[in-house]
Amino acid sequence: MAKKTVVFKCKAPEARRVNVCGSFNNWNPAGIEAKKDPRGNWSVSVSLNPGRYEYKFVIDGAWRNDPNARESVPNNIGSANDVLVVK
Repeated sequence: MAKKTVVFKCKAPEARRVNVCGSFNNWNPAGIEAKKDPRGNWSVSVSLNPGRYEYKFVIDGAWRNDPNARESVPNNIGSANDVLVVK
């Protein structure tokens, strides 16, 4: 199956750096850096194969959940990961 482009977005007007990481990049917190627009919205496009992925944002070094995620699952460190399904 063909890869799909997925756009990750978050609002963090005060942030200096926002990354997205997850099962699609071996949870590398510096792997995929988002860009900030003038209104403080961050976004990045990622090409992913169809499947189910877990992810989080890393905002100025702090791991954060996506408030727009439709689903989350507990992780092995006592918090939760967001879930993305690419069809």
